[in-house]
Amino acid sequence: MKCDRCQGMIEPGEERQHLGQTLCEDCYMDVLSPVRTCDPWAVYTAKSLGDGGDALTPRQARMLSLLEESGGLEPEELRRRLDPELDMGELQRDFAALRHMEKARAERREGRLLWRVW
Repeated sequence: MKCDRCQGMIEPGEERQHLGQTLCEDCYMDVLSPVRTCDPWAVYTAKSLGDGGDALTPRQARMLSLLEESGGLEPEELRRRLDPELDMGELQRDFAALRHMEKARAERREGRLLWRVW
């Protein structure tokens, strides 16, 4: 059986149903818990935990380094520089965490959406 969203193969009995779609577990989790970059409660929580520099994953630290070096990148270019095989959803989740820590943000520059350091 195939996932209706990512087209990946699903083992029998592992499929999940959501709004008439048959989904794998990863896609099911994505639709139940979408990425939210603008979440005041998450920002408050992240800020109340302190600096958070040691809470960064290696990929988040690399993202910040690339954004700082470049002055800002389009999300797809950042994904390409980090790991071309990286799922865009994973990149967005990492960016959302950085946004909540007020370490990275998005801005429009010359009609393009760029991610940059805070």
